[in-house]
Amino acid sequence: MSARALLLLVALQLAGPGAVRAAEVIAGPIPATVLEVIDGDTLSVRAEIWLGQAVETRVRLAGIDTPELRGRCPAENVLADAAHSALRNLVGDGPVTLHEIRYGTYAGRVVARVVNGATGDVSASLLAGGFALPYAGRGPRPDWCDLP
Repeated sequence: MSARALLLLVALQLAGPGAVRAAEVIAGPIPATVLEVIDGDTLSVRAEIWLGQAVETRVRLAGIDTPELRGRCPAENVLADAAHSALRNLVGDGPVTLHEIRYGTYAGRVVARVVNGATGDVSASLLAGGFALPYAGRGPRPDWCDLP
């Protein structure tokens, strides 16, 4: 049933942001293969939602924010490269599982807790390594150019 729900969520994403209620969450786990590490907090994955059915989507890691690759200052660019490399090292191109999947702010992307069998919760690993800061998805994001 959860695989069908993920398929429905992805289909509704294509329909536009108003089509999905913010309260909808798919508990998971949904197995996925990492296709690409986009930046320090976003992956492209192939999620196995049903027997013989896969959906490719972008996943933003829940609970964190990392610097942008095209940052506003040289310091942010350096931090962004480090976060991007750290995420690549944590997930590689291997299997992960998606948990607590919900519709993202931007169409075509979901937000989820991503778990790697070797290291556990990927967001927690990035936080522990100093590559990310906590972010609940609302309110102002960290100013990476103004960190101590």
